[in-house]
Amino acid sequence: MIVRLAVAVLALAAGATAVALAVLLLHGTPGPVSTAPAALPAASPAPAAPATPSFPAPPANAVVFSREDGADALALAVVPRGESVLAQASVVGPQGTGVDGLSVSFGSVRATACGHGCYRATLRRPRAVELRVAKTRWLVPLPAPWPPLDASAIVARAAHVWRSLRTLVFSDRLGSDATHVVFSEWRMVAPDRLSYRLEDGYQSVIVGGRRWDRARHGRWIESSQTPIRQPVPFWQSETDAHVISETPTTTRITFYDPRTPAWFAVTVDKRTLRTLDLRMTTTSHFMHERYGPFDAPLEIRPPG
Repeated sequence: MIVRLAVAVLALAAGATAVALAVLLLHGTPGPVSTAPAALPAASPAPAAPATPSFPAPPANAVVFSREDGADALALAVVPRGESVLAQASVVGPQGTGVDGLSVSFGSVRATACGHGCYRATLRRPRAVELRVAKTRWLVPLPAPWPPLDASAIVARAAHVWRSLRTLVFSDRLGSDATHVVFSEWRMVAPDRLSYRLEDGYQSVIVGGRRWDRARHGRWIESSQTPIRQPVPFWQSETDAHVISETPTTTRITFYDPRTPAWFAVTVDKRTLRTLDLRMTTTSHFMHERYGPFDAPLEIRPPG
């Protein structure tokens, strides 16, 4: 997955077409990305390697939060310890490794290094954590009740619902920093059909073993395609899943995916367990997706 992310980072700089392919790869289709229209690899994801020692993963049993910070991924992990908490900041640079030598503090408490891109401190039970990294100031309220409820079962059931969908429509925002951002619209029909359109007008349609691509105002170009499997959940695994907030109809959950590796925040419908909103933070990948409608009457056919 690290290789896929690195290629997709280059895609963000190269153009929107490759970014769309990168989004699809991250949705469970492994293999390299080409900046030209090309067949996508097989749908069954190959086992992803765990994070390398240079990737600052959160400690066990943490409540996790994440955001983009320029070109870096910034994450906060808070581990309950009686009347205190262990706070860890993780800073991941564009190359997928931890960023060292930063000035990091939690409020007035200066952090100490705990590895590549890893900074820790013990705090007396706070209601919020103010993380300071260089010029960045990030105030993170801690959820109530504290410690928050475990959400592992909800995430597992939500993943099952993903795989049970017949059709799905969603919008995607993918950026590598505040400047390089691409917006796209996606449609999926189980088990192996999808189409997407980028903001620059580029379009693609995939139906089983064939695909069609065209640039804005261009002609459709047909090519072969290894069948894909969609819809599937964006994450490959989860740990440290906790409920951080609720409404009468939705549950907001954060967790860490060690196989990608990446931090996630998802909003799940309480009744249907459908994922309504997803944010992912990882190496130069700051993504926001909004989902729906679900299982709407939808057909995807070869163009023309």
